[in-house]
Amino acid sequence: MQQRVRNWWRRGRWVALALVLLLVLPPLGAYAALRVSYSGDVADGTTSRGQDAIWLGHAWVDGRKKDADLAAFAARIKGTGIRDLYVHAGPLEHDGTLPADRYPRAKWLLDAVHRTMPGIRVQAWLGDVLATEGPDGLRLEKAESRAAVVASARQILDAGFEGVHFDLEPLHSDDADYLSLLDDLRGLTRARKAQLSVAAHQIDPLPAAHTVVGALSGSEKWWSQEFFGQVARRVDQIAVMSYDTWMPLETMYGGYVAQQTELALEVTPEDTDLLMGLPFFHEDDLGHHESAETVSAAVRGVRLGLTAADPGRKRFGVALYVDFAAKEQDWTSYRKGWH
Repeated sequence: MQQRVRNWWRRGRWVALALVLLLVLPPLGAYAALRVSYSGDVADGTTSRGQDAIWLGHAWVDGRKKDADLAAFAARIKGTGIRDLYVHAGPLEHDGTLPADRYPRAKWLLDAVHRTMPGIRVQAWLGDVLATEGPDGLRLEKAESRAAVVASARQILDAGFEGVHFDLEPLHSDDADYLSLLDDLRGLTRARKAQLSVAAHQIDPLPAAHTVVGALSGSEKWWSQEFFGQVARRVDQIAVMSYDTWMPLETMYGGYVAQQTELALEVTPEDTDLLMGLPFFHEDDLGHHESAETVSAAVRGVRLGLTAADPGRKRFGVALYVDFAAKEQDWTSYRKGWH
């Protein structure tokens, strides 16, 4: 997600998933299971419901983007299912506060979007590193830090944003302080008739996988399915970061996304928007293999998971990460596969 969080979170931490694959899952059996998940036909109608989202970089609110950029973006998303823009307006300070000078061009963006793209909502994307696996970062166990985050959300709504999208990482499963924060934020956003949205970790592919990984490496990659459901019940939208999966093959990645989609659908309430992330970025490292984690594989995996679990689900979509790293092929695959 926000760059410094993504770099900190991925580098040196993918040993956790390697340990699970090597010590818990027999590699050939894992491949076979994911390959089966990626096979079969998708159901008719498992396409865009017009409830998709895209993460947009900080350039949209700091002065780098101009009217011409917005016109080109409007043309780019015309005819797609994109409804929500998660615009990076942070990061938060480690005490939970948000300096107002982080988003000096927010009014320009909000006015221009409402004028030229009717029906599109603009949410402020706020995030920070959590002090869950190191000494530095935001500490949700402190009541004053949670109160400051709520105040930052109020500040961003006062600026005219129609919602707040939070990405706090690394966030361990079963974090009661995070649930408490969401309860407080939901009280604010409901009173303001605004959206509350979060980026979510992937769900345990095996029961208690996050516990095993935490014990072996000190770093948790997944959330329990129960915790995912607890989060989903407290927000208006939940967007699964279904990338950076360590999968080496496209078929394995697509099958993994299908499984994640099914697991998420099982515990996400009907009145919560569930969005599955699409990898609109291009890197090659231990966590993300560009040749495997393709948009086309992710879209097919999403449709297969939707087919298996709830093909008629209305409040469902995909979320595109991220505008500044996307290539033309990503947009083509999204349009071709999801519309």
